[in-house]
Amino acid sequence: MAHILVVEDDTQFLQMLVKMLQADGHRVATAADGALALEQVEQLQPELIITDILMPNLDGVETILALSQRGHATPVIAMSGGRRSISAEFNLASASLMGVEAVLAKPFTRQALREAIGQALA
Repeated sequence: MAHILVVEDDTQFLQMLVKMLQADGHRVATAADGALALEQVEQLQPELIITDILMPNLDGVETILALSQRGHATPVIAMSGGRRSISAEFNLASASLMGVEAVLAKPFTRQALREAIGQALA
């Protein structure tokens, strides 16, 4: 299975996602924001990054751009639940324009997560 870096600032959602990924046999590392994720990408060299879009410090869009600018070809899955003023669809469309391999609107099913991972790693 894959070595996955999950970037998510909501600790409850992060814990649930890590458990689902580990139950499917993946090795999982985590980061609470994009700045921490960029540090970990250099150290861990994950096979896949799953990132939230709306986060403090460095959001998902900025993280995806930074990865691209640094020449990382690690596949990325973007996920978003949106906020009052910004819809999840807008966030995910923005991420799609930046070349992510898959998008997930929160909440999503375990099957949707598995399909996104398969798509991203194909």
